[in-house]
Amino acid sequence: MTALEVLGALKIEDGRRWVDAACDFQIEDATAILTGSTPYHFLTRPRGASKTTDLAGIALAMLLDLDVREHLYWLAADVDQGRLAIDAARGFIDRTPALRGALAITASTIEATATGARLDVLPADAASSWGLLPFALFADEIAMWPDAPGPRALWESVSSAVAKRSDARLVVLSTSGDPAHFSRGILDHALTSPLWRVNEVPGPSPWMDAERLAEQRARLSEAMYARLFLNRWTAGEDRLATVEELRRCVTLDGPLDYDPAHRYVLGLDLGLKRDRTVAMVAHLDDRKVVLDRHAVWAGTRSAPVEIEAVEAWVLQAARSFRSPRIVVDPWQGVGLAQRLRSRGLAVEEFSFTSASVGRLASALFNAIRDGNLALPADEELLDELAHVRLRESSPGVFRLDHDSGRHDDRAVALALVTTTLLQDAQAPPDLDAQIERLRQARRTTDNRRPPSEELLTREASSTEDWLSGRGTPRHWSESLDDDLPRIA
Repeated sequence: MTALEVLGALKIEDGRRWVDAACDFQIEDATAILTGSTPYHFLTRPRGASKTTDLAGIALAMLLDLDVREHLYWLAADVDQGRLAIDAARGFIDRTPALRGALAITASTIEATATGARLDVLPADAASSWGLLPFALFADEIAMWPDAPGPRALWESVSSAVAKRSDARLVVLSTSGDPAHFSRGILDHALTSPLWRVNEVPGPSPWMDAERLAEQRARLSEAMYARLFLNRWTAGEDRLATVEELRRCVTLDGPLDYDPAHRYVLGLDLGLKRDRTVAMVAHLDDRKVVLDRHAVWAGTRSAPVEIEAVEAWVLQAARSFRSPRIVVDPWQGVGLAQRLRSRGLAVEEFSFTSASVGRLASALFNAIRDGNLALPADEELLDELAHVRLRESSPGVFRLDHDSGRHDDRAVALALVTTTLLQDAQAPPDLDAQIERLRQARRTTDNRRPPSEELLTREASSTEDWLSGRGTPRHWSESLDDDLPRIA
């Protein structure tokens, strides 16, 4: 039997053969993977559309079709998701008498007893995956993986290993996710590459019960329902900004020089070990906050950020931008603030209270949403802003926050300069109105419109595509040596 015939003969839970129960999109995907000439596949389906089950059946068919020992790998979001793959495969084996004895299954492996060909299940937080030489790679629910350095590194190591051999296969099968997730960048690449086949199945799943589906729609947020059951790439309601909104703010080609027509603010958010230290210089141009320069320092427990290096950058920026108003986070910056004042600079400490952190979140949110922010095509800045969340820590109190493994220091520094510039230019804001605006933007589809069909197929989460696919934007954070013009 061919691999496709093996898959078709597998018994599903109600006793029917897989081929007798499968919809057209399932058969088309399986045929393309098992018999087609395209080596790489990116497939998305709505929740309940037999993703893990179909992928497990395809993996079993591929194992049994091999006549030599080969290694296949299954990448899952975590250990529990990996167990679902093993459970799906075990169900096929138990229900299909012809498979008994042909496959040996453990908690994380499936092996063809005749050839030794084996499938290993790896969670996204696997410690090491370099050096693998896969015959086939299956990435299950990649849009649900943590968007953190570990899972990204696993994907890069294993997916790049597929290129080592000309006969290797790569299959990504997932429900759509947040456009800012790294998986969207993989899809955007796949859409442009002749080596990839892309098939995105619109939802809801054809066999979903209408009453249960209506219950899910009433219970979930609009974004979550669209993502899970309609299979649309949709930003969460608690995101500070969507990719589309940030793309509209990218209007700068590079660093800007001093202009005597403007007044400047330098914001400094200090983090010595776990967090980043970020310095930003910005000015206001017709109610638009323009980011002129910024720099980032990353420290560790064993090698904290050197305050002397930060101080040198700030002093140079102060000379270049003619003594800008400096706003400092006082948590670890009291000593630095004192030294800067001793040099004749205007330095004020920003007090982080429940009310002030709400002003930071509101000012940055509104500036991005209204297009009143001018940013450079800086990859790391844009990536961070796309992942920052707005948390309502108590009624009417919003704050900037981030997921585990990520940072929001650039966002905080940008909010510092934005808030300071706007407060200088206008009367005290109507905080109640701004709080209500934040709430409404997260609850209604009027304020967070679903993407158009064009955006659904081309929306970019990777900052490599944020400027309409014109290549990788250069990193705009500059060092002291080559950033600021030195002034004698």
